[in-house]
Amino acid sequence: MRRIMFLAIAVLFMLFPQTGTRGQETKSQDVKSTEQETKTQDEKSTKIKPGGLIRTLSGHSSNVWSVAFSPDGSKLASGSRDNTIIIWSVSDGGEIRTLPGHSGVVFSVAFSPDGSRLASGSSDKTIKIWSVSDGREIRTLNGHSGSVFSVAFSPDGSKLASGSWDHTIKIWSVSDGHEIRTLNGHSHIVYPVAFSPDGSKLASGSYDETVRIWSVSDGSGIRTLRGHSDYVYSVAFSPDGSKLASGSSDKTIKIWSVGDGREISTLKGHSDVVSSVVFSPDGSKLASGSVDETVRIWSVSNGSGIRTLRGHSDPVFSVAFSPDGSKLASGSGDGTIKIWSVEGL
Repeated sequence: MRRIMFLAIAVLFMLFPQTGTRGQETKSQDVKSTEQETKTQDEKSTKIKPGGLIRTLSGHSSNVWSVAFSPDGSKLASGSRDNTIIIWSVSDGGEIRTLPGHSGVVFSVAFSPDGSRLASGSSDKTIKIWSVSDGREIRTLNGHSGSVFSVAFSPDGSKLASGSWDHTIKIWSVSDGHEIRTLNGHSHIVYPVAFSPDGSKLASGSYDETVRIWSVSDGSGIRTLRGHSDYVYSVAFSPDGSKLASGSSDKTIKIWSVGDGREISTLKGHSDVVSSVVFSPDGSKLASGSVDETVRIWSVSNGSGIRTLRGHSDPVFSVAFSPDGSKLASGSGDGTIKIWSVEGL
């Protein structure tokens, strides 16, 4: 039943209408505890055990849909159903600035490789590119005819990819905002997109239950990966580009060989939709967030579960590793972001 609710509300951009209220109810308590929590944990950071909670960030008034670390690890960006983006200081959990501008849910945020820009995708059908240093809106990209569920910068920062409700993927020029090309092939909503580490490939996941790998240079389809039995909500390349992970409404994560499209392994453990997957910077671990309200960390080599992180009171929609791999951030329907210590796991 919760899976049906998740899918229905996502489609209608009214996801978990009570979760924002629930987050609001606990917000004052979280705000009060965050300052004390930050002080105590900063003073005793060496005592935080692997898998322990470093701090909780409260500031959004509704679901947190996306989280992303800056390339230097000093900042964290979050996008929310409250139509805003918040940029946070990772060191003390303080709010650096709020970026208003979207007129709909902010489903996805991504830092440029040099950390100077932030991209956001929204249910208002637009993509915005922001200056991180001063919060200025640099430009708005228009072209999709439906909600933009995901945005991703190419490794060299010259291109931006977006996945949309309109069943397409678009590749844009970051320098001037023009549309380079549109990729057609999925027969349903495109949710996640991700560039390969060398920038030559793009992966996408769809409500058509497939993962596709595309050539960035000419937009041609390289291969289609079939194996999930329900919607695909997240895709992520391993740091060396040899593997691709995908998370699905079928409650599983699959790891694929990029070279030949072979399914390497299926990770089972979540009891509901897997909404987000990400590889650790060294490629040895995979983290996943789920509608079952947990974050799980897995061994990539053998597919075993390393740790389950509990603390969110609503679905976990997004997870992100810090660039040095020592921290993991999770964004949730409870309106909060949690930062966990994962060094040594």
